Amino acid sequence: MRTEITLTRPDDFHLHLRDGAMLEGIAPETARDFARAIIMPNLVPPVVTGAQAAAYRKRIMAALPGSNFTPLMTLYLTEASDPADITAAHAAGIIHAVKLYPAGATTNSDSGVRDFDRVRGTLEAMAQAGVPLCVHGEVTDSDIDIFDREAVFIERVLDPIRRAVPGLRVVMEHVTTQEAVEYVQAADAGLAATITTHHLLINRNHILAGGIRPHYYCLPVAKREVHRQALVRAATSGDPRFFLGTDSAPHADDTKESACGCAGCFTATNTMPVLAQVFENAGALDRLEAYVARYGADFYGLPRNTGTLTLTRQDTPVSFPRRIDTGAGPVTVFEPGIAVHWQVTARA
Repeated sequence: MRTEITLTRPDDFHLHLRDGAMLEGIAPETARDFARAIIMPNLVPPVVTGAQAAAYRKRIMAALPGSNFTPLMTLYLTEASDPADITAAHAAGIIHAVKLYPAGATTNSDSGVRDFDRVRGTLEAMAQAGVPLCVHGEVTDSDIDIFDREAVFIERVLDPIRRAVPGLRVVMEHVTTQEAVEYVQAADAGLAATITTHHLLINRNHILAGGIRPHYYCLPVAKREVHRQALVRAATSGDPRFFLGTDSAPHADDTKESACGCAGCFTATNTMPVLAQVFENAGALDRLEAYVARYGADFYGLPRNTGTLTLTRQDTPVSFPRRIDTGAGPVTVFEPGIAVHWQVTARA
């Protein structure tokens, strides 16, 4: 049994840092272990122009004085997005992707796309310029069951988009179903998917059985156990089309533990030890480095990191902080629900 692993410093290809006091409180939790992260643009108001992305990046770095962390910025796609601004921001290295939120699909997504035909020209310009599209893959139709919305999105929205704009590079973010895994596996090199830490560990019973657990509630919502198992197989398979995107999404506890709680799991603090345990349990510890530090960088055309992260295994389970205190209120750290024996012991 391996008791120590040293990995190339990992990247997080789907991260929420928020803004203001919340940003200042939780950004160090990611920067501690990760070299880079794709930063989500769903602020209020959303980040829709290159100038806004550059300003947001400055606020992130101001919250991390002395850090070597690199935020990889994205723009929020709207029906009024300017293709010229998007492609110019990408060419200048200001942004690395554009995020598609169907309107109303998740936190701060009201400015998202309702009529996908109205963004066709923007998507075509992105394809020509090599700008990746990151997708929150759920339909929002009220007549579609929440547990079916990812599969329906693939059929009704994503597959038609990819057929209409065949050169578009797409990342299906936070996939949660066996159908999504199989769709990626059947596709060409222009499609990839991120898998979160929490979706590798929880199914819908964890949220609902024996009482409602709001800190396991996220969107897309966790599905049946068969889907969780499909995600674990994909993440640990060594298939380069699947890589880490935590979707770590902080909300103050009072907004999670309410009559209409916010969606999101905050996993930045303990993702790397938890993933080491998941991969060890799957007999795939030798594939962890590629999942967290190679495949995503390769898809985005980024150089691989040069730093390292060392994790050490101990006999007794490791404990993690229960919450992170921020100026916007305490944020509960994701509880993995399994015994985790790994901890980060060195960073270089």
